[in-house]
Amino acid sequence: MNKVCIICSGNGIYKCPTCFIYYCSAKCCKKHRENDCELFQKEEQPVAEEKPKENVKTADEVSAERLQLLKNSDEVKNLLTNPHLRDLLVTIDQAENAEQIMQKAMLEAIFVEFADACIKAVEPPNSNPDQGQDQT
Repeated sequence: MNKVCIICSGNGIYKCPTCFIYYCSAKCCKKHRENDCELFQKEEQPVAEEKPKENVKTADEVSAERLQLLKNSDEVKNLLTNPHLRDLLVTIDQAENAEQIMQKAMLEAIFVEFADACIKAVEPPNSNPDQGQDQT
């Protein structure tokens, strides 16, 4: 599959971490951000006062103590050396529509690998009910 720059139709070798279109250069990236990319258009609008987030726990929320385990994960540290993954994480963190951006990010193999590594690092041992059972 050929990846074509959305701006100039050249060889698209870079991918926008927000909308996943391809572009070929910093010049085309800048043009894309000015005209097409929804995240960067939103940043230019005046920012309304942020409402404080409600502190509601969900079933899949991880405690602060367990999150500290991420610091000790060599797998997570290794994945974070990937600049594309870091760009994706920054984009998600800064987005108003973080859930939508995360859904798009889940189509990226590196992001899925990172999410799996994070879950593996913070899950308590033997938390999988299928582990250790005979599957015959």
